[in-house]
Amino acid sequence: MTIRRIEAGPRMSQAVIHGNIVYLAGQVGTAGASVTKQTEDVLASIDRLLAEAGTDKSKILQAIIWMADMTDFAEMNAAWDKWVDGPNAPARATGEAKLATPDYKVEIIITAAI
Repeated sequence: MTIRRIEAGPRMSQAVIHGNIVYLAGQVGTAGASVTKQTEDVLASIDRLLAEAGTDKSKILQAIIWMADMTDFAEMNAAWDKWVDGPNAPARATGEAKLATPDYKVEIIITAAI
């Protein structure tokens, strides 16, 4: 079975396709922006990468969301709820973690079917 990499670099790829599954790297938004803006940026990146892989958000199997501060959970969810394909909502987990820099407030990791 072949492996296809999207936006591959020396450290990581933004997406890897193996079989009928696409694995996205953790996506982050504009550093220093609001939680809403960062979430919207992340979701746009997810849409773009899924399209390049030949799929879309209706086929997301799992979403793992890391937040720098869980007090921002409702703000992130407001952006997520406007975007997610309700009838096809993925399995999802959200947790608090120290992200790569203090400027990042949200990071989302996606696994989807093709």
